[in-house]
Parts: sequence; structure tokens; C-alpha cells
Amino acid sequence: MDKHYRYFVRLAYNGARYLGWQVQKQQPTVQEVVNDALSKIFRKKINVVGCGRTDTGVHAREFYAHFDLHSPLSQKEIGTSVKKLNGCLPNDVVVFDLLPVKSDANARFNAVKRTYKYQVSTRKDPFSLGSAYAYYTKLDVKKMNAAAALLFEYTDFTSFSKVNTQVKTNNCKIYRAGWEQDGEMLVFTITADRFLRNMVRAVVGTSLDVGRGKLSLPGFRQVIEDMDRSKAGYSVPPHGLYLHAVEYPGNVFLNVDFSQKNIDI
Repeated sequence: MDKHYRYFVRLAYNGARYLGWQVQKQQPTVQEVVNDALSKIFRKKINVVGCGRTDTGVHAREFYAHFDLHSPLSQKEIGTSVKKLNGCLPNDVVVFDLLPVKSDANARFNAVKRTYKYQVSTRKDPFSLGSAYAYYTKLDVKKMNAAAALLFEYTDFTSFSKVNTQVKTNNCKIYRAGWEQDGEMLVFTITADRFLRNMVRAVVGTSLDVGRGKLSLPGFRQVIEDMDRSKAGYSVPPHGLYLHAVEYPGNVFLNVDFSQKNIDI
């Protein structure tokens, strides 16, 4: 096997005009534009492997993907490459870094934690259109946080997953979950080792049912225990959802002070 040098590209994107991350036939995706930009500046065909798959319309404040080169880049070349990439990429995608990693590092499988945030605009705000879910019903945030606390007691979240996703397990370990009021914006933050398809949007929709009094706390617990998607609440729209941070073991990276690179979650 030819020797290769692997890099993580750290980026962010506004997902409004994309059919998610994963390449789709004849549809605009983030992976496609990143592949095209990397292939252009390195003058070879490059197909990146992402840390996950965001759905249509979902945003990412931090996202990682890996790719290989046949020769290493100096720090100066890395800086130049980042500038060139941002010159090639559309305005809704930005590259922050190219990070040298071990030759077998994997942006998807080496990730140990991911954090998502969901934004709910509690008052009419024309400036949050496309970036937050407009929801003007009065909510009991204290009860919503009590519901979020119940998530820590479980690992099987089948009730919040799309059906027929062909994953081996619906188990996830939750490290953080809760709601915070930030001015007129209500923000849900959740951190886990992995997430199921549609999981965060379904958790948020079910939590909003608790906040508006449609679902009790015992009812929220029963939703989880029933392991039936039809028992949970609706999936909130994708435009309020952000992949906020992805965390890796420090030993994945080469000659990088990753404590200065990673978002504090």
C-alpha cells in the first residue's frame, strides 16, 4: 500500500441550501462542494469522509472530515491551502484548519462525543428566519429540563429514531442535555457518544410537548420505555438544528495542541 498522509479538515456550514452532508445524485450537498474545492487546490481527485451525516437543512458550527495526500504539508502550506480552500468554497461553507492526524485516523469512527444545539425563537423575529424554529406558545422550561434529565437514565432511544435505519444498535450514552434561555432564544444542548437519525429533532419536539402541557413527565418517560417512534412527539424543522462540536482523543492528532482547536463543550 502506498504511503499516505492523512488530514482532518475542520469546517462549518450553513445547511439551508444543501440536501445534507452526504453526496447525492444531481443534488447540492456539502460533501460535494468540499470534495470539489480540495480536488481543485491539490490537483487530484479527493473524496472526504465526514464525521457524520447531517440531514437536509441542518447546519454545522463544527464538522470534521478526513482525506489523504501522497506527501506531507508544511505549516506554511497548510495556511496557504486553507486560504485557497476558502477562496474556492461558496460563502455558506468555511474551512478553519487542516490538521495532520495518524494515518489510520477516521473522522467518523474516532469521534468520542458530539454536541448538537437546537434553537427555538420564542418571539417573532425576522432576523432568526432560517436559523431558529419560530415557536410562540408559552413553555414551562423547568419541566422541559426535568424531561431532559430523564434521558440520562436510559441508553435505548428507539422512540426518537427514524424507523428502518439499518443501524446495529439504538443505544447512545448521553453526557449532557438541557435547555437554556438566551434572550428571546431558547436553546437545547445535547452531548452524546453517538446519535440516531432524527434523534435530536424528535427529542426536541417531544420536549416541547412537555413544555406546553400536552405531555406529562411520566408520559415522557413512557415514550422512551415504549421504544416506539409513533409514541414520541413530532420532529421539529431542520433549520433550527446545529452540529455544535465534535470531540476526539488527543492522540489522534500529530503535532497539534488540540486543546486550542476544539470548541469547549
